[in-house]
Amino acid sequence: MQPSHNVEARNNVTIHGSGDKVIMLAHGFGCDQKMWRHLLPYLDKQYKVILFDYVGCGSSDYSAYNKQRYSTLKGYAQDVLDICEELSLEDVIFVGHSVSSMIGMHAAIQSPHIFSKLAMICPSPCFLNLPPEYEGGFDKEDLEELINLMDKNYVGWANYLAPLVMGQDNDAALTQELETSFCSTDPKYAKPFAKATFFADDRAMLSKLSLPTLIVQSKHDNLASTAVGEYMNQIIPSSQLKVVDAHGHCLHMTNPAIVSSIVREFVS
Repeated sequence: MQPSHNVEARNNVTIHGSGDKVIMLAHGFGCDQKMWRHLLPYLDKQYKVILFDYVGCGSSDYSAYNKQRYSTLKGYAQDVLDICEELSLEDVIFVGHSVSSMIGMHAAIQSPHIFSKLAMICPSPCFLNLPPEYEGGFDKEDLEELINLMDKNYVGWANYLAPLVMGQDNDAALTQELETSFCSTDPKYAKPFAKATFFADDRAMLSKLSLPTLIVQSKHDNLASTAVGEYMNQIIPSSQLKVVDAHGHCLHMTNPAIVSSIVREFVS
């Protein structure tokens, strides 16, 4: 555990805008807080917005990396809780992209008093196909092959994954940005995060999430289908599902105006 006074530097915490309500934006795997710049202008006029990088990502303090801690999503959830404690935050509206939706869920279940609402953008509690009761989208063998590709050909892995994640029919510059982000993350940190992301099964936790929860799903998402969103919506006690008619897994980048409108309506 790092000393508390190092948390802001450790996680490269930045604070934008002002307002009575606090929104924390949490980036997905292979990304950093810069990915929120498309959405931020829609929020920072009305809210105090907290951005950060998980340890091992972006401009975080890599010397704070602990292999054991960050081998599971709970370690990343602790980053969230550390930041909230350091900044004395309460009634936080947590907005997580992809795996950060589950990281936020871990944090909210552990310390529900810190958060008021949870918004999940393109979430999945489990990417694995576990027939017959659950279809996460990927067979275990395919995900293992994808992880192994990180060792064999990291650039090739990024070249393959970025278009899959960003989705077809979206701006090629966004796909390139995501690919560059993947490539700029050291495999030493990216691979454990990838394993924690793609092999997690957090379905059993959904029913324990007591906060009002918004699920924003993309209609055409190669990583998390609308069926996954419907599954989550059925189990989370106080949830609502919004499906955006769009392509890709990064709605906050490709459709920021729509996402911001849905989020603002949810938190108002």
